[in-house]
Amino acid sequence: MVVYCQVDGRGAVTEDTWQGIERVHVPVDRPGWLGTSLFDLRSIRHASAFPDLCLTFGYNTAVFNTAQRLKRIPNVINMDGMEWTRARWGPTKQGILLANERIACRVGDHLIADHPVIHDYLRKHADASKITTITYGADPVEDAPTAPLEALDLRPGGFSTVICRPIPENSLLEIVRAYSRRERRHRLVVLGSFDASTDAYHDEILRAASDEVVFPGAIYDPEVVTALRFHSRCYVHGHTVGGTNPSLVEAMAAANPVIAHDNVYNRWVAGERSRFFRSEDELASLFDELLDDAEELSAMSRSSRERHRTEFTWEHVAAQYEQLLRRHLPGTWAEQPVSHTPGRGST
Repeated sequence: MVVYCQVDGRGAVTEDTWQGIERVHVPVDRPGWLGTSLFDLRSIRHASAFPDLCLTFGYNTAVFNTAQRLKRIPNVINMDGMEWTRARWGPTKQGILLANERIACRVGDHLIADHPVIHDYLRKHADASKITTITYGADPVEDAPTAPLEALDLRPGGFSTVICRPIPENSLLEIVRAYSRRERRHRLVVLGSFDASTDAYHDEILRAASDEVVFPGAIYDPEVVTALRFHSRCYVHGHTVGGTNPSLVEAMAAANPVIAHDNVYNRWVAGERSRFFRSEDELASLFDELLDDAEELSAMSRSSRERHRTEFTWEHVAAQYEQLLRRHLPGTWAEQPVSHTPGRGST
């Protein structure tokens, strides 16, 4: 297996091995979208020199994948949701993303949808036989230390969590307002980067927050994030667009009771035993009802754990990827037996 990695700077492409995986490091000296696009272009050029199967995550620069198509190099593309629908990109970038989505549907040998709704959407632009639904996974969390909580002045079960980008489509302002309507004797921990001096939406969120809403910043330390998830009373998920959201899956892996925005994406992932809101008023009522209802939260927690176990374990996800990729792998490798039992959910 060879994995392409983007690194900052200039220079030649380098290679090394990490835990049995060959890594190709592609230097890029441009930030943001342009840097990512340049990385994609250089990676595809490098990969196209070999006749091996490619697995591409994301369709944002699918126009470059034409190279694999022309060279008849098999390419399976994970379509990663409906990125072009996100308003935060603006009309120009949305148009570019939409064009590349359509290109991916044509040049990809097979397409992976991360959610049944995305699968149905892709069927409008590609033959159903070349689309498979495979979600994201997360490791189950059975226990976690409390020391990371103490560093943040939190106690187990004394807080709920929100982990998302602070952008309007993630309903963060509505969540903070609903939570801050009255005293909860409980904290809401909002993970993410905020800059009130340059972003009016960030400033509005911070101004709307009561003293019980905590903003510790963006935390990337896996041990700290895992501890926050495991010891959280519930997880609040405001995403309104997209397919299967990894943060929601990770919350369920930690057996978090889920309160989520009511849409077809979240309902399928979280399951009907979770609770859903469509407005700020509905969410405020759910906070009033649930935060002190230990019996209901316990039932929701068990439901999250079971939903994760049946659909979102890495064993289940990896088995589906292995089965799919072997169908497209050239040469004798494709004839070797699959080492895992194929999981449910492939379509």
